[in-house]
Amino acid sequence: MATLSAALQCLHITSPQPARLAEFYATTYGMTSTEQGGVWRCTAPEREVAFSAGPVNQLRCALFRFETVAAWAAFQRRVSALEKVALPADCGLAADALAVRDPDGNLIAFERPAAAVDDGGMRASSAGLPAQLQHFAFRTQQIARMLAFYEDLLGFVVSDKVVDADGGLRACFLRVNTLHHALALFNAPVTCYDHQSFEAPDWARLQQWADRMGSLKTPIVWGVGRHGPGNDVFFMVRDPDGNLAEISSEIEACAEDRPAGQWPHEERTLNLWGQAIMRS
Repeated sequence: MATLSAALQCLHITSPQPARLAEFYATTYGMTSTEQGGVWRCTAPEREVAFSAGPVNQLRCALFRFETVAAWAAFQRRVSALEKVALPADCGLAADALAVRDPDGNLIAFERPAAAVDDGGMRASSAGLPAQLQHFAFRTQQIARMLAFYEDLLGFVVSDKVVDADGGLRACFLRVNTLHHALALFNAPVTCYDHQSFEAPDWARLQQWADRMGSLKTPIVWGVGRHGPGNDVFFMVRDPDGNLAEISSEIEACAEDRPAGQWPHEERTLNLWGQAIMRS
């Protein structure tokens, strides 16, 4: 199935302590941090996260950018009947961006392709290690509604589902380009932001990122492991609010005609090499 031909560009997370979160991401991931109007932006080549005051473990906005003008036009036609929301001034969106809210109230925004690549002011401040903002995840108490919204209304493509012994949906992984997932949904007893992932270009760079965590005395709380869905190697740490933050590599590139897979609800699905953080 054809994808949207888009990619995740930025995540904006709320926190009771946004300055502290910005300091953590800037230091841990070698990003430049700036503050304007109560929004802290951490930037480096191919990755950007922002923080502002608000509830803990919640997403303010996720921004996707289309890869071609044709894909952007097709998406505009697809969502023409959907209710749009006003573009928040603090999310730094283009004037012609489109924004919608999913069933859990998360703001998801989309914008046209960039006219030109300009990474001025986005050079890594310390680590100098490459990693691209690649995917993020939610925990939700209404996973079926969330899946229907992203798949049927927005056009995300399901790569894999995780089901329990009774056939109940426990997780799903959706893509917007060839990479296995740009969004993961986990059935859980709470509704919140779960994690973001920076994709390292190869195993050697992931090892360098792990060494960096060691040098900063930032504990790795999960991994190094390998996910079943996506087949990516990974490790995760926790930021000061308890959000998971992932470095991964080798995520599956999916063919257009790849059928959706199905995995059992067990630890081995989330980590082929050992223990997993189970959301339900």
